[in-house]
Amino acid sequence: MAEKNILAYFKTPEEAESVSRKLQSLRVVDMSIDRFSMYPGTDPYGDRNLTGMDSLSSVTFGNTIGGDAGVLAATNTSASGMSDGDQGGPTGRDILLTVVVEEESFEKAMKIIEEAGGFV
Repeated sequence: MAEKNILAYFKTPEEAESVSRKLQSLRVVDMSIDRFSMYPGTDPYGDRNLTGMDSLSSVTFGNTIGGDAGVLAATNTSASGMSDGDQGGPTGRDILLTVVVEEESFEKAMKIIEEAGGFV
C-alpha cells in the first residue's frame, strides 16, 4: 500500500492531541506531536543548554546558548540592538503534528485536521 504524509500546525498541544485521537480510527502508519522554536534544542530565554560562553546572544538575552544555536541567536535582529524589538520567536502555530497514513485514508485525515483548525 502507498503511504502519504501530512504536516499540520496547531496553536496548542491539546489541539494536536485531540486530532491525533480522532486520527487513530484511520489507517495511521506513524504519528508524532512536536513543539519547535526559533533556536533548535534550546530555550532562548532559559538555561537548558548551559555552556558558560559569553556571546552576543547571552549578553542580549541573558542566557547561555552555545554552539550552532548560539550563532543563530546572535544573528537575530533583536540581539544586535538595531531592531525595535518584537522578535520573540515563533508565535501562534508552533506545534507540529506529523502523520503518515495509508493512501485511502488521506482525504479523511485531511478533513479531520482542517475541521479542527489545523494548518496544513
